[in-house]
Amino acid sequence: MEYHDREWGVPSRDDRHLFEMLILEGAQAGLSWSTILNKRSGYRRAFAGFDAQKVARFSAARQETLMQDTGIVRNRLKISSAVDNAKALLKVQQEFGSFTDYIWGFVDQRPIQNRWQALGDIPAATDISTALSKDLKKRGFRFVGPTICYAFMQAVGMVNDHQFNCFRYEPVRALGDKG
Repeated sequence: MEYHDREWGVPSRDDRHLFEMLILEGAQAGLSWSTILNKRSGYRRAFAGFDAQKVARFSAARQETLMQDTGIVRNRLKISSAVDNAKALLKVQQEFGSFTDYIWGFVDQRPIQNRWQALGDIPAATDISTALSKDLKKRGFRFVGPTICYAFMQAVGMVNDHQFNCFRYEPVRALGDKG
């Protein structure tokens, strides 16, 4: 609840936070979000505070050590994807100036404001998350399918998917208007 009430859907334009959320959303694949939130501090410690330059330099030995870290999800593919994603993110930063500019370009730099009435109305993926997924994969990112990308977009405020009767809908919408 605290994550929903304070962070979910708030527009983020910080490359480090965006990297963190991309890694956490990928780690969540097949697991509950509460599991990942409970391990968030472990992820921050294990992945150098989500400093992409540092994570991109993680050696095979360092990745193997992470397989013993109970503070994170110990999945070899998810750990190696975090390193690959850090390398890909650095290339995107070089090309676009920032990961923020690249990611937010998929929504014309402004959050999409949905007006869902019920949780069941909210899609698992959209045309935009599918396009984002394809482009990320083309650039070498992993664990970035359309559903993961949509969850990422929701988390970082690229889309406001709070139900319109939720107490967070209007405050999050107003933050998006400040873009």
